[in-house]
Amino acid sequence: MEDRSKILRLTLIYSLFFVLVFPLLVLALWAFTGSWPWPGLLPQSWTLEGWKYFLNPVNGALEALQTSFLIGLGVTILALAVSIPAGKALGVYDFPGKEFIKIFVLAPIIVPPLAVTLGIHINFIKFGLSDSIPGVILVHLIPTIPYSIRILTNVFEAVGNKMEAQAQVLGASMWQRFIHVTLPLIYPGILSAGIMVFIVSFSQYFLTFLIGGGQVVTFPMVLFPLVNSGDRMLAAVYSLVFIGAALFFTIIMERLFKSGEERSDHFYL
Repeated sequence: MEDRSKILRLTLIYSLFFVLVFPLLVLALWAFTGSWPWPGLLPQSWTLEGWKYFLNPVNGALEALQTSFLIGLGVTILALAVSIPAGKALGVYDFPGKEFIKIFVLAPIIVPPLAVTLGIHINFIKFGLSDSIPGVILVHLIPTIPYSIRILTNVFEAVGNKMEAQAQVLGASMWQRFIHVTLPLIYPGILSAGIMVFIVSFSQYFLTFLIGGGQVVTFPMVLFPLVNSGDRMLAAVYSLVFIGAALFFTIIMERLFKSGEERSDHFYL
């Protein structure tokens, strides 16, 4: 029985590894492929032309990548600033209509973005936020805040407020309780919510195109036309950069929060 369960577990692990890694390997091959006709198992020729094209400043890919990072960071900071108090309120306190608000918070990802964004676009034009990076950052909050609030609500439900109440009894102020008690406890939730918000913002195409008006060019706006063009080599190069950028942000976030947890542990010691 144990051998059967072990074989089943190993089969599942290798199957998941194959499903996740094999497409990336094919993508990596296409990024360096000059010619790969069917039914060849491997490419017939290799080239770096796709990477030279990507690194050429004239094409604007690096500038678009920088803009995407700037927007993603801005959206992440603002979304967490809103989601932490909202998640605490929904996760810790009891009040009338709490369950309805939990469902209502998810409305921006349930309602089609086109139905919402067209009305917002008119107001953005009135307030001068259209065709600008601040406007794109604000509109990216619509599909990202529901995820971050939901994640942090679950975290606060698990953590509770007993530790914070004890700190209050001992005379700690509101900010001292938040920085030295609450924040270290919700580090994993902030990390998960921050990564989710950044990836969702980093992947936005339609909202950026509509509010940015073609003046704010992000990396997905450069990537998607290449994917539809049929140029597999360039599409593979840009796709690998897209994946690498998301992984890079994830690693940076983990390092930052890991160092923050270490500082907190040192403080308590």
